[in-house]
Amino acid sequence: MTDRITAQPSRVREWTRSAIQFALVLGVLTAAKLAIAEPYYVPSGSMEPTLLIGDELLATKYSYGYSAASLPVSIVLPPTRRILDAMPVRGDIVVFRAPSDPRQIWVKRVVGLPGDRVAMKDGQLWVNGEKVALRSGGIGEMEMENGSIVPAPRYIETLPGGHEHAILKTANGGPLDNIAETVVPTGHLFVMGDNRDNSADSRVPVADGGVGMLPTANLVGRVNTVVGSWDLGMADRPIWTWPSGLRLSRFFASVH
Repeated sequence: MTDRITAQPSRVREWTRSAIQFALVLGVLTAAKLAIAEPYYVPSGSMEPTLLIGDELLATKYSYGYSAASLPVSIVLPPTRRILDAMPVRGDIVVFRAPSDPRQIWVKRVVGLPGDRVAMKDGQLWVNGEKVALRSGGIGEMEMENGSIVPAPRYIETLPGGHEHAILKTANGGPLDNIAETVVPTGHLFVMGDNRDNSADSRVPVADGGVGMLPTANLVGRVNTVVGSWDLGMADRPIWTWPSGLRLSRFFASVH
């Protein structure tokens, strides 16, 4: 009887200690997700060829500071001022809460900063009255949402400041190829997708389903790494073939 009386409190203490340890680990992981980095999934091809449909991104939240937008995507609060605020640079790939629906997380590339004059002329980007350098990069591949692949002209764009990245441009004379020069307001950014003919970005007003001028208050973080990738075209195939859809070469790959 004595042994049973002393053993029971011991087990209770062990369970309590384990519960506290688990809570601490969970708290640390939650804090890291809130303050350091969080993974996001790419559902569309608007950032091809840099990001592919099915990529999983890691966005560093500390890059631009913190605001209500930094909370987990399921928590939507009114916009707040940023603390530890830092401005992106041209060429950064950013994730942000969509101005039309803050429950959605979008990803685009920053091409214009506050005060910049941005325009599109015949499908080519202009910043502050200068045509952005563009050279041929051969033929790339554009993945459609059904998993099919089509060839697409690939170009290398060099933004003011020297950042180079690849873009896809499949057609000329489209509705987004000519945009009148506009000044990026204070506290906003001009963002674009690298798939220039398939991106509802700052060239498209919010009322028409685009980003418009992106408020910096909506920024979540900067994308530096693809942590994993899976070809969504495999979803319609037998389940035992799904592992072949893993794009192992993109696991933990840096993006530019």
